[in-house]
Amino acid sequence: MFNQEVDLTTQLKKHFGFDTFKGNQKNIIQNVLNGRDTFVLMPTGGGKSLCYQLPALLLEGTAVIISPLIALMKNQVDAMRNFSEEDGVAHFLNSSLNKSAIELVKTDILSGKTKLLYVAPESLTKEENIDFLKQIKISFYAIDEAHCISEWGHDFRPEYRRIRPIVNVIGQHPIIALTATATPKVQLDIQKNLGMTDADFFKSSFNRENLYYEVRAKTDNVDKDIIKYIKTQGHKSGIIYCLSRKKVEEFAEILQTNDINALPYHAGLDAGTRSANQDAFLMEQADVVVATIAFGMGIDKPDVRYVIHYDMPKSLEGYYQETGRAGRDGGEGKCIAFYSPKDLQKLDKFMQGKPVAEQEIGRQLLLETAAYAETAMCRKKVLLHYFGEEYKEKSCGNCDNCVNPKKQVEAKDLLQTAIEAVLALKEKFKTDYVVNILRGKETSEIETYNHQDLEVFGSGSDADEQTWNEVIRQAVIGGYFEKDIENYGLLKVTKKGKDFLKKPVSFKITTEDDDNLDEDSIDEDVVVKSGGGGSAVDPVLFSIMKDLRKKMAKKLNVPPYVIFQDPSLEAMATIYPINMEELQNIPGVGAGKAKRYGTEFIDIIRKHVIENEIERPEDLRVRTVANKSKLKVAIVQAIDRKVALDDLAESKGIEFSELLEEVEAIVYSGTKINIDYFLHEVIDEDRIEDIFEYFQEAESDNLKNAIEELSEYSEDEIRLVRIKFISDMAN
Repeated sequence: MFNQEVDLTTQLKKHFGFDTFKGNQKNIIQNVLNGRDTFVLMPTGGGKSLCYQLPALLLEGTAVIISPLIALMKNQVDAMRNFSEEDGVAHFLNSSLNKSAIELVKTDILSGKTKLLYVAPESLTKEENIDFLKQIKISFYAIDEAHCISEWGHDFRPEYRRIRPIVNVIGQHPIIALTATATPKVQLDIQKNLGMTDADFFKSSFNRENLYYEVRAKTDNVDKDIIKYIKTQGHKSGIIYCLSRKKVEEFAEILQTNDINALPYHAGLDAGTRSANQDAFLMEQADVVVATIAFGMGIDKPDVRYVIHYDMPKSLEGYYQETGRAGRDGGEGKCIAFYSPKDLQKLDKFMQGKPVAEQEIGRQLLLETAAYAETAMCRKKVLLHYFGEEYKEKSCGNCDNCVNPKKQVEAKDLLQTAIEAVLALKEKFKTDYVVNILRGKETSEIETYNHQDLEVFGSGSDADEQTWNEVIRQAVIGGYFEKDIENYGLLKVTKKGKDFLKKPVSFKITTEDDDNLDEDSIDEDVVVKSGGGGSAVDPVLFSIMKDLRKKMAKKLNVPPYVIFQDPSLEAMATIYPINMEELQNIPGVGAGKAKRYGTEFIDIIRKHVIENEIERPEDLRVRTVANKSKLKVAIVQAIDRKVALDDLAESKGIEFSELLEEVEAIVYSGTKINIDYFLHEVIDEDRIEDIFEYFQEAESDNLKNAIEELSEYSEDEIRLVRIKFISDMAN
């Protein structure tokens, strides 16, 4: 049993170099030490890892940490080893290890050196691992990224649903489940699946005060807009999320041609490249990573200063977790998303063919994302409400809608009309259906229920769809409606809503002012709040120490922040510690770190104090956008080798129609190619001739006209022959 007399704050200082706990950390750690099942809901950057790391060091035996990504495990193990003088303190067990490495891990565990063992859920199911874990003393199980258990979560992993049965076989010990993003529905799902409904629940606020949220309209100039923004950020670290692998590679190359030190990251890259690119970002050899959602859970970089979403993601959980990669040290973190309704329509199409229940869940998540992107309300209020938290401030002062507030209008009558409509529909329909009823829009579904005969049908026809969506959105957040998450978001009227009907009060909605729609209207120089992490008193010393940290990191092959995080360097550049004792008083510098890395920092600080040298920073250069496409070159080369076009599309991870767009762009730009080998495989000779003759005689190559005229042919057939025609005749 754990010795209750040990002072946790003293242990925190001894092992991790921090003087105080953040938020709920101390209570959570005490709960784990007391042997209680513990459920932790804490936003990214809140300090989840410490909640199982410190108890693991203090308790007898080895803590088993179940984690979804190999990269995340390696990252965590490296971090733990740097806090300790003993490398064997933490290990991981996964498919990346060979037999001799696995034997070393097992030897260290059996000798009692290892306090934390990281395993993937897939590794946990292997018979030899189950047999081994039965032999050792387990202090507790920690399940990281626990939202992976739930089908309603944004990263559902079926293997996570097998954790509880396997834990029962290995041996029952306390469980701590941790996640950064979980709606009330997902929270319940996690607890039921892990059999921990009696667990003590610790929920931290989802409000990250230092993060600035902004949504911009996605225009044809999106590449230029992002490049322009990155150029203003100097060499700060940033992540850009795209939805497709193809876009990741294209945009990373565009950034590189604009002298931006960027690298791509997605699951389609070979493991070596993926790992090298991630390490380059962590080691500050690259400023920007362009990535799919495959990048994120695997990093623990505290000084990411901006996260840009090139495409809106398919759920607000995913969006919140990805933006949570910014400003984890409490310093500046800007989160900018580029939104186009077309992006979400594409995601909706991808769901076709999936089971109906899965489609319903997916569509509801997409609607929540659209609501967030389109709202004129405080973005933090909308986000926090989604996670079941009420944000009581009128303005956060740290999102685009609060920095550039939109006008408010009285909407008491509109809310009254909306509540009457929901009640008339017996609270059995979702927002989009209610809006169609209010606007008097006859759909096949409305006709099926004969709802066009209801008195409320068309009662709100004088307001447009966007206004009604905003009324309902703000009424949900205001507590007049609630969404029944068990039934795919059916709208219900709350007691507050029914009271409003009896005695209406002022209800104002924020509307999008046309003057604010111009993409250039957002002032990029606007000063926004930034929690913690102020600038160093001595910027020259801070810069010198960052260089030293980078050199040491390269030499020791660890990420720079593992040595000392930015807040620690800032404190050094303020206090000027010149001996070991003073260095250990710096936040985030424990005895282990001071001993391992401190000498060179003390020397450089002492030298700076004596000499007080000053250096001038280099100016930034801005170049225009260059347009290169590796994909187009690859397509031309593949066609030269007579690769079947459908196989080519599959190998590039794109739809066949997208490939045709690329090939069309190639021939229209003047490059001559020969796709006869593929045409004769898939289309009869006489059909090719018919379509070819049409284009010879037609006044234009307009596709819509061709499809109408050649109604017996498919669109793909027409496009393929048109490619041949342009290449043969025009090039």
